[in-house]
Amino acid sequence: MPLARYALYAQDIDLFIAPTWDAGESWIASMRHIAKEGGCWVISTATALQGCDIPATFPSRDRLFSQEEWINDGDAVVVKPMGGIAAGPLHRQKGILYAEIDISLVHKARRSLDVTGHYSRPDIFSFTVDRRPRVPVSYTDR
Repeated sequence: MPLARYALYAQDIDLFIAPTWDAGESWIASMRHIAKEGGCWVISTATALQGCDIPATFPSRDRLFSQEEWINDGDAVVVKPMGGIAAGPLHRQKGILYAEIDISLVHKARRSLDVTGHYSRPDIFSFTVDRRPRVPVSYTDR
């Protein structure tokens, strides 16, 4: 959702948090891209889940999942503002990922690429975000 990210970047976010079910090399590449594009730190939480984590009361658990099977690989990762990995990924590991975040790196990263600043081209592009509350669905009768 590049436009939603752009709206966040325009608010000078320092930290982008991406709780997700996604995992794998392409997801980690996406997190690195977002860090570079936004000049922000990215924390991607993940769901590392094995068959043994499914409650015994789950209907047909043993028929659907083996105890050792990885249902989701996890891949929690922390990415620096220029796209380098600061911690992780935790691939097929259950644990807590720690990283020290230096916010000053955000400002250094945006000196070379600031997509909502000196690279934004407001002379030819405009973007409006309407923050008024809306209902997700409207029904009309004939």
